[in-house]
Amino acid sequence: MLMSKIEKLGAVKGMNDILPKDAPLWDYFEDTVRGLMRAYGYRQLRTPIVEYTPLFKRGVGEHTDIVEKEMYSFTDSLNGEPLSLRPEGTASACRAAIEHNLTYDGGKRLWYTGPMFRHERPQRGRYRQFHQVGAEALGFGGPDVDAELIYMCARLWEELDIRDVQLQINSLGNAEERARHRADLIAYLEAHAEVLDEESKRRLHSNPLRVLDSKNPAVQEVANAAPKLLDYLGAESRLHFDQLKRLLKMRGIQFEVNPKLVRGLDYYNLTVFEWVTTRLGAQGTICGGGRYDGLIELLGGKPTPACGFAMGVERILELLRDGNVEAKEGVDVYVVHSGEGAQQLGVQVAELLRDQGIEVLVHAGEGSFKSQMKKADAAGAAFAVILGEDEVAKNEVTLKHMRDETGEGAGSQERMPVSHLPLRMLEVFGFGNAGDRDD
Repeated sequence: MLMSKIEKLGAVKGMNDILPKDAPLWDYFEDTVRGLMRAYGYRQLRTPIVEYTPLFKRGVGEHTDIVEKEMYSFTDSLNGEPLSLRPEGTASACRAAIEHNLTYDGGKRLWYTGPMFRHERPQRGRYRQFHQVGAEALGFGGPDVDAELIYMCARLWEELDIRDVQLQINSLGNAEERARHRADLIAYLEAHAEVLDEESKRRLHSNPLRVLDSKNPAVQEVANAAPKLLDYLGAESRLHFDQLKRLLKMRGIQFEVNPKLVRGLDYYNLTVFEWVTTRLGAQGTICGGGRYDGLIELLGGKPTPACGFAMGVERILELLRDGNVEAKEGVDVYVVHSGEGAQQLGVQVAELLRDQGIEVLVHAGEGSFKSQMKKADAAGAAFAVILGEDEVAKNEVTLKHMRDETGEGAGSQERMPVSHLPLRMLEVFGFGNAGDRDD
């Protein structure tokens, strides 16, 4: 009887595996972010990937592209509840803050990282499962916190050596100012309806601000002459924006005021900002955020001012790759052995080194010294610890330098008692306990 060929299964389109060769760059980025968040006093929040669909309909906005076109929503077959994979992190963070009363004793600075999901056409830097890092400052109403969040981004670009990024800022004012501007904007766009494409006509009454950031050249020309929200700001909103600009200038952060910058979500008010680059084609925004003072109340909480940002991890990693950033790969030590006694001693030696925070890979299985040394080189090891019959008999090791940067020259080696090896690594080659490592 012939066996039918088993169909090979692949990943869902737009949802990608992160392979071991890519992991060091992810680790480098995530470690840098964790250090940054600690430096500014932000504490990590982890929320579920699945939330009730009404959270996003109410929080993100029913007439946004995310809710109308992109959310992965379904009905739980067990209890009939409407659920969605989270398309962004701010609504979930606010839901958690309300549910657990996080701001009962004052403002909270929070950050998160993890996968988000949107059904979009996959392209460079944009995927259906993508990852974001976000920061949310809840309970703070002043422009100083708006500036702090932008400072954080600027410092991250400096630490990652990401250049060719530009900051764009705008103010959306308060609800009354937006309402007056909205009425005039709709009237203006209706007078130019013959130029608007179908997408802009669809948004004309539901979300007219989004017409302003249309990518259609003809619509852009109309948008350039449209009433500007900045002209509708009252004294309080204008003061908030002016203070923000002053704080950015004080830090030496260059920016461009972009009157058409509105962001794509309904919850924003006052400050909005984006960090953009020309190095990723059409997907030029790598980080965006702003103030959303009404969102927590909209989701059932007490009125709470708030501001935050989210950045696309995949897009930032693209910039790091383009900049030839080299994240640490490979282990510190590869243990080469021949014979049963050497294998057993190799395991003991590896544990001694790991006690000092040194990363060790022990060769598995059989193989000649030559083939094992090739594997040590392929593993990126800085050192090889060699154990043969003679070493085992004398309870010694041979330490071989695999890289020039170890300080002794590639290929040089030395012999020593097993008990001396950890101290030799610590004192001579600069390895310390894991908490003291510089890498």
